[in-house]
Amino acid sequence: MDKALHGEALPHREPCVLSDTETETEIEVEAPALLPLDVWHRAKGARMVPFAGYEMPIQYDGIVAEHNWTRTAAGLFDVSHMGQLTVSGEGAVKALEALMPGDFSELSAGRMRYSLLLNADGGILDDLIVTHAGDHFALVVNGAMKWDDIAHLREFLPDEITLNHHADQALLALQGPEAARVLERIVPGTSALTFMTAATFDWDSTTLGVSRSGYTGEDGFELSLHTDAVERFANAILEDERVRPAGLGARDSLRLEAGLPLYGHDLSQSTDPVSAGLTFALSKARRERGGWMGHEAVAKVLSHGPAQKRIGLTLEGRQPAREGAQVFAGDTAVGQLTSGGHSPTLGYPIAMAYVDAAHTAIDTALEIEVRGKRLPARVTKMPIVPHRYFRGK
Repeated sequence: MDKALHGEALPHREPCVLSDTETETEIEVEAPALLPLDVWHRAKGARMVPFAGYEMPIQYDGIVAEHNWTRTAAGLFDVSHMGQLTVSGEGAVKALEALMPGDFSELSAGRMRYSLLLNADGGILDDLIVTHAGDHFALVVNGAMKWDDIAHLREFLPDEITLNHHADQALLALQGPEAARVLERIVPGTSALTFMTAATFDWDSTTLGVSRSGYTGEDGFELSLHTDAVERFANAILEDERVRPAGLGARDSLRLEAGLPLYGHDLSQSTDPVSAGLTFALSKARRERGGWMGHEAVAKVLSHGPAQKRIGLTLEGRQPAREGAQVFAGDTAVGQLTSGGHSPTLGYPIAMAYVDAAHTAIDTALEIEVRGKRLPARVTKMPIVPHRYFRGK
């Protein structure tokens, strides 16, 4: 197996249960973990904040500046808090398809697919990327959910399937219209990849996993390599004047403009894929034949339609609305915001919300209550800012 794929093997075991003699009085809250590039971020002036169990850079020069730079050149994001897992063994495809609604048997080597871990009630446990990597499948899961995901996979994967967590791998995201030219300069061959494809390259005697993907709506790459080499690699990328470091703040404003949901905000265990507007993650053939966890519950929503739908909103004026704000149609509360903020690209506030299905048509006029004041809003298509993924010439 490739050296980049070695990791901590995760055996199947029963979940831990406290005995009657154990109490919660001795439990201590752990301090946030440090990223492999923690010192590097601080040296570059990053403001660090706790996020998903880690100290993460939220900004360097400013969220709007980093957002706009990524839209016009290339931003370098550290996303090493994400969980990098591999699943291997005879029957791995069948095992993954029993847990997720994707048709992974149709994935050729190097192809990627967005998918969902669901519970028995059809609720979303996490959204993730699955890659066919030859002799195994690679999974990238959300940082805040990775330990829950690992526990879920441990419990439901058959004993003959091997699950590995690659804690010694860092993950960077190079995003923006100049990303391909920048990366091709230091890693020749990477520009031949198209959106949602992946391959392994050698950089300075280091194995580099490269996927043409990201979370900004822009063209770009996610780059996996050993933590021992990540600082050298980050410095090599930043030698190009087209690249600047970018933090969580810009990543969040970019993904909001792109209409991409964030787990724990726009997605949760109480959210089903249909209401979330993620039916594209349910392979058409598998919607009908089932065989995956949560199918029966999701099939009912597909048949009868969701009570609420995730929508995009544009707001009049300059005042943004934030998560939790109530959405009204006249005097009736019809939904709630799950994400919201100012759009640097558009110059006005935008949001995502779950709203009663009767009020989700494009251009429907609604109101959002912020501090006792109603802000006029209108349902808009998503993505709110069009994606610019590279799908080939």
